[in-house]
Amino acid sequence: MLALGLVRHMLRSRRFYERVALAVIVLRSLSGIGQENRASMTARLAAWNKREMQRLEHKAEREARAVRGAGRMARPGPRRGLAGTMRTRTEGDEHGS
Repeated sequence: MLALGLVRHMLRSRRFYERVALAVIVLRSLSGIGQENRASMTARLAAWNKREMQRLEHKAEREARAVRGAGRMARPGPRRGLAGTMRTRTEGDEHGS
């Protein structure tokens, strides 16, 4: 009986309805803030992911160019540089003299 009387008194109380209304407002605003935080965090994460993918693509392109350049250097062909010119001069001197 006592609990029933307390509930009846609370339901008639203006202060009770003010507190309920305030609690509803606070909960709604907190949920809105949470949604905004999730949205901004998702946007920041998407931007970071885009930058990271671009960085990795550039890195892969640089490595691919380096591998192609190393392949060109390893290819057999006519000698270039100082060693090649020195050998042809000495061979020419031996045969020409």
